[in-house]
Amino acid sequence: MAAAAEVAQALSRALSSLQGPDCGRAARLRALETIRAEVQERPLPAAVVQEVFGAQLVRPLARCMAGDAAERCRELALQLLRHGLSHGDRPEEALPVLLPALAQRLCPPQGFEPCEELRLGLLQLLGLLLQRCGAAVAPYLSDVVRILQATLLDHYAEVRRESCRCAVACAQAVPEHFHMQSESLINLLMQTISHQHYRVRVDVIQATGAVIQFGNGKSVDDVLSHLAQRLFDEIPKVRQAVTTVIGEWLLHLRDRYSYFHKLIPLLLGSFTDEIPENMTLAWTYWEKIGLQWEKENEEDLKDKMDFSVSPSHYPKGVTRPGLGCRELVSRNLSKILPGLCHDMTDWVENTRIKASQLLYTLLLHAEDHVTQHMDLLLRTLYQACLDEESEVVRNCVKAAELIGTFVNPKVSLKLITSAFEKTPKPSCIMVLTAVIRGSPKEILQPHLTDLGNKLSQAGVCQRSEEVFYMEQLLYCVEALIEVCQEDCKEICLQLLKVLVTVMATPDSQHLKEKAEETVCSLAKVQQLDSFLCLYKQHIIQLLEWVSVSHDSWTCYSPEILQLDVIANHSGPVIGEALDDFILILKTCLQPNKDPQMRLKLFTVLSQLLQKANETINSQGLFPSYLEIVIKDILAPNLQWHAGRTAAAIRTTAVSCLWALIHCETLSPEETLKVKDVLMPQIIAAMDEDSKISRLMGCCIVGVFLKVCGRQFDEDQFTKIYPEVLKRLDDASRDVRLAAAHTLTNWFNCVKDSDMKSVMKSNIEILYQELLIHLDDQDQDTQNAILDALKEGSILYPELLVREIEVIIHKHRTPVYCNQLLHHIQSAKEPVL
Repeated sequence: MAAAAEVAQALSRALSSLQGPDCGRAARLRALETIRAEVQERPLPAAVVQEVFGAQLVRPLARCMAGDAAERCRELALQLLRHGLSHGDRPEEALPVLLPALAQRLCPPQGFEPCEELRLGLLQLLGLLLQRCGAAVAPYLSDVVRILQATLLDHYAEVRRESCRCAVACAQAVPEHFHMQSESLINLLMQTISHQHYRVRVDVIQATGAVIQFGNGKSVDDVLSHLAQRLFDEIPKVRQAVTTVIGEWLLHLRDRYSYFHKLIPLLLGSFTDEIPENMTLAWTYWEKIGLQWEKENEEDLKDKMDFSVSPSHYPKGVTRPGLGCRELVSRNLSKILPGLCHDMTDWVENTRIKASQLLYTLLLHAEDHVTQHMDLLLRTLYQACLDEESEVVRNCVKAAELIGTFVNPKVSLKLITSAFEKTPKPSCIMVLTAVIRGSPKEILQPHLTDLGNKLSQAGVCQRSEEVFYMEQLLYCVEALIEVCQEDCKEICLQLLKVLVTVMATPDSQHLKEKAEETVCSLAKVQQLDSFLCLYKQHIIQLLEWVSVSHDSWTCYSPEILQLDVIANHSGPVIGEALDDFILILKTCLQPNKDPQMRLKLFTVLSQLLQKANETINSQGLFPSYLEIVIKDILAPNLQWHAGRTAAAIRTTAVSCLWALIHCETLSPEETLKVKDVLMPQIIAAMDEDSKISRLMGCCIVGVFLKVCGRQFDEDQFTKIYPEVLKRLDDASRDVRLAAAHTLTNWFNCVKDSDMKSVMKSNIEILYQELLIHLDDQDQDTQNAILDALKEGSILYPELLVREIEVIIHKHRTPVYCNQLLHHIQSAKEPVL
């Protein structure tokens, strides 16, 4: 008491100056400095500080803080009040004076502190009062709330932060009374939660957590959407604050059981946070929540806790959540899933990503309880798997794999495959692929046959030529092979049909290469030497499969491309199924069939004939079908018809015939049988617009003359050479060369036959024309014509010499004429 009296004596004059009505700014400032020197700068016991502060200083200082016009005076008064509250042992005695003064200075319209730093200091003083006075603040709660309502929207960020801290302190100080006032702060906090300063956002989130936890729990609905948005905040500390608040609510909120279905998704959403610390924090809270719920519901969970059996098949590298965590999700899944599925198709990309991540986490917890929600879940996955954002698709595929892990295939596969019957989409196949990858082999095995039949149906595997669709179909087959291994033997034919269809996708070389690799994998799991063994087992069934409707094929029929793949990819195996293959060609290559379709099939046949011994003649059986090929397939299509497509068909037919001859598949005996049938069409082909037709026509006539020229009569010889002679005027150098070689064979045939005498006038015409064309601009063509004349000179050398003498002086290159004369002269000398 003596020490307090001494200090009071020292302060009496300063207090008089401070409270005097006519005291100026300087005098008040000196008085405050004197008070600070006596009270703050001297080491006084707490009891002395409390006695001096409570009895003499608090009122004048509060009056100065609240109403002094000088900013420095208000600042000193605030500092002294904070010192007195900090060091006094009965701070609650100052509440009746200080809280009204703070409200007067901070709450408009009575007053408003213009200085930002002083507003911050005033709030710090309020926070100090709340911390030191505790429950004693209850009678003044309305003043505190009024102050916070005014400062939570302050323009100064630090004032907002301090207001949030004061709200936390107030909620913790008087929880019994705070719930009656808490709702009035929620709207203000939500207006500040998106502040540009991340520290403000963190403090607002923490304040929201405390205000609701110690206040009215009904406000949870008002803040959930705002907290959910903060989970997308780019600052990790903000997301961490949300995780902490949600975790605390799930542990300690009085009405938490009513809000489990709303709070659990927010906490589980932090499991995929990009910051490891935030992920760990979320898992830590979640484990505590699960254990707490287990203890609170021990009676309900007794059987599951005593007789729980771990699943035999579980995702690799994933820790199974505890029983309490799993039960919490399972019991609330029906309330969570509809909203989550809606967010999976939201227009905001980040929302879709977060929702897809959360879906995986929920399914991991729900396990087989997800079965009852399969219809909604699959519809959502079908749509989300077509998302343009790859991460959404990746998360959905992971979720679908969990369906395969936990849901009975009898249920999941039935629902997915039934979707194929309506409108098969790439996403349906994508989900099916993921389910297959997630399923254990032994559980999937009984359903293999149904799966194989469904995938190989025309309505599924031939539904679209879109590359993305076929790619998903290929991935599905790969998943079946990868999971089921040797069990795929029972659906080998069905899978091969699907792979053939994929390889038949036009304009997609990379997809064809992938499918070929998958065919090799299918052969490997069956321990076959190569993929050719697969074709060897199923070539007849494959040809029967594609030829079911071959009589009605058009150029748009997918079976044409499938036949192309089977014929070319099976290599030598196609030579073992010529009965079916030739029958398809014979039926589809009739002149009354679709021209474009015939053109495609002739291209297939031409490719095979180019490597006949490695494909259709690998078994040496093709010659027995030559008569059908030539008379029933090639000959009808060599007939002239108007139109570009018809011309293209004739070109491919001629190419096929040349391939037969060139690879020596057509023997001399067979050539002799068919020459009369084919010769008119081949001669006509030499007059086609197509260079290839003209070239092949010349070559084929040359071969016919070489092989069976002796059997030709005068009429045939007479018809052949004029057409060949026309080709010496052809624009194509290759055609002119072929024509010259063909005429050489013509001379050989006449020389060896009995037609020499009756053909003299024709030979004379040939001499004349060839001598003219000996002046060709191309040297190779000149040499070929010279060789033809040398061969023909044996027939009537004198006649040829006379023709040479007639034109030699007109020739641009008489050297060739001289060479020819020299050759004729040399040929006569041995005879003489």
